[in-house]
Amino acid sequence: MTYKVLVADDEKRIRKIIGDYLRNDDYVVIEAENGIAALEKFYTNKDIHLIVLDVMMPSRSGWEVCKEIREQSNVPIIFLTALDDSRDETHGLDIGADDYIVKPFRYEIFMARVRSAIRRIPQNITRHYRMNEVEIDTISRVVKVNEERVEMSPKEYELLLYLIKNQNVALERDKILDAVWGYDFYGDRRTIDTHIKNIRAKLGTVGNNIKTIRGFGYKFEVNL
Repeated sequence: MTYKVLVADDEKRIRKIIGDYLRNDDYVVIEAENGIAALEKFYTNKDIHLIVLDVMMPSRSGWEVCKEIREQSNVPIIFLTALDDSRDETHGLDIGADDYIVKPFRYEIFMARVRSAIRRIPQNITRHYRMNEVEIDTISRVVKVNEERVEMSPKEYELLLYLIKNQNVALERDKILDAVWGYDFYGDRRTIDTHIKNIRAKLGTVGNNIKTIRGFGYKFEVNL
């Protein structure tokens, strides 16, 4: 299998060094020169398996990029940075990074960390879910209805995926909140209703498969 790595660093020299290391081991490399470009490349490229991320970048810092990607994906992230304070390393790991490497670094150590991160990628993830006319690609986070792409917010996507994974199962509101918004959600429980309404509208007639269970919750109904 060929793995795709996004390398985000504002120093062209560093991107070249890392890129040469990775290509030498047959990885496909995508480069980004700042934080905004990193996010754009992440959203527009399918099947990114690993992100190597600098911290001090223009436009958006590595911290910010990591936090946003963690809201969307569990893709492994390795910080590669000149910040060698233990507090920075702790912060990087706390916001969702899988590893933290301080510059300068040795080729052997860097590649060993890359291979370690790649090995932690679950190999049995279901990539595609297809229910009636709806298709979800969980790697690229693309939703299609009748082969046409449908744009969804991150929470709309996660909610739809959760409903489809649990097809024909009546899901209680609190269970949906815990699964999609997290156990520490203290907002308005009616946010589920708003997101369901938006999803139904975007799915067209397929939205009728999302059934309201009065006084309980929702389910994605599929005829077996």
